[in-house]
Amino acid sequence: MDRQNGFERVPLGATDIQISPLGIGTWAWGDSVFWQYGQSYTDADIDAAYQASLAYGVNFFDTAEVYGLGRAERLLGRNARQAGWPVVIAAKFFPFPWRPSLFQQRRALRKSLERLGMERIDLYQMHWPFPPRSIDTWMEGLADAVEAGLIRAVGVSNYNVAQMRRAHAALARRGIPLASNQVDYSLWQRKPETSGLLAACRQLDVTLIAYSPLAQGVLTGKYTPENPPPGLRGRRYARSLGRVQPLVALLRELGAAHGGKTPAQVALNWAICKGTVPIPGAKNARQARDNAGALGWRLSADEVQALDRASAQAGR
Repeated sequence: MDRQNGFERVPLGATDIQISPLGIGTWAWGDSVFWQYGQSYTDADIDAAYQASLAYGVNFFDTAEVYGLGRAERLLGRNARQAGWPVVIAAKFFPFPWRPSLFQQRRALRKSLERLGMERIDLYQMHWPFPPRSIDTWMEGLADAVEAGLIRAVGVSNYNVAQMRRAHAALARRGIPLASNQVDYSLWQRKPETSGLLAACRQLDVTLIAYSPLAQGVLTGKYTPENPPPGLRGRRYARSLGRVQPLVALLRELGAAHGGKTPAQVALNWAICKGTVPIPGAKNARQARDNAGALGWRLSADEVQALDRASAQAGR
């Protein structure tokens, strides 16, 4: 248990890895196309976000080779080395169609290790279930990496129920658990519930890692139809911002009832109450502190149900 911050670590699937109930996603670290890196925030802001996350007990950081074209891994690795504090790092292999071999998978893993400056990655994930190679083939490669001591645990990302079950079975033949499935999940994106994926994760003891748990900022209360998010996000959510306002209003109301929690903190706590590990982004220390405010308390069952109803009414 993190006694200073009042919350317990949770297991990563059926592994012996213990993580904070909330992590940090590093998609925005170094990404100038979608997130305007270098315009509204810099490396110094990212460094401050990392340090603030550690100070509030967050020990789980998720990255990928494609985030910032490798820059996110370099920034995360540098911060982890300089801080000298044990953390759990998750990375991903992107199965581009021109990289279909296990040799290329292993080479990509070694490149990620090089950028992170580490000898072993705690959780290595298949980023998408793309062809031409089968799920079984990719899992064989990851099982080999576990046995070679290059990774501690295997995860997948964006796998549906059938794909996840296939990955789980392929790893089980090698005596290795499937630790996690990282998918888009939030009060605005409930598909993992309706598709049966969340229930299947519980059945298989696979941790559902929820990316975009704040719907890329839409659930923070910062944005309205008159004040949309900048760049590509604004175009993506332009038609949704009006419908989401009643849900945001309920997030504010529940936050006030819990001592002044923000809409973002309530939305993240909802994801935790659902048995998932949300990984919101943090581009600066303020966002990292706000994320951490979702920890150490819990919505009631009635409040979770109220948010479920408001989410369903908002639609998507």
